[in-house]
Amino acid sequence: MTTRRTFDGLAELEKAAGTHLGHSDWHTISQKQIDTFADSTGDHQWMHVDPGKAAQGPFGTTIAHGYLTLSLIPMLCWEVYDIQGVRLSVNYGANKVRFPAPVPVGSRVRAGVELLEVSPGGGGHQVLTRITIERDGGDKPVCVADTVTVVVP
Repeated sequence: MTTRRTFDGLAELEKAAGTHLGHSDWHTISQKQIDTFADSTGDHQWMHVDPGKAAQGPFGTTIAHGYLTLSLIPMLCWEVYDIQGVRLSVNYGANKVRFPAPVPVGSRVRAGVELLEVSPGGGGHQVLTRITIERDGGDKPVCVADTVTVVVP
């Protein structure tokens, strides 16, 4: 199990800017999770939800939606770090998102978190992180996202 880093306020977090904060635990992507995401978003493309057809497709099995992988970021980051002594932390957006490789059903994924910058803005402080989600046994990341969180002290 991953040890989550706890920062005592924004001043302590700012000191960690430019460093890698750690990795989340590994999480297995199930077909049920993929199907539930498809139901939530209305994206029922066969490569995600039809195991029979997907077995004949380019990946040999169903794959997770890219946006499903992206949506795991809050959960995965929570396993990596926490900021104490703040009133609010809210997702503000993403500056850049890429999905360099697919996530076949049954894959284990985890996130590495790099703290790029902490700066005043957005009614609090903007925390810019680079999240790199990797697949166990994969040769390249499955998602790389530069995310922005607004933290209000």
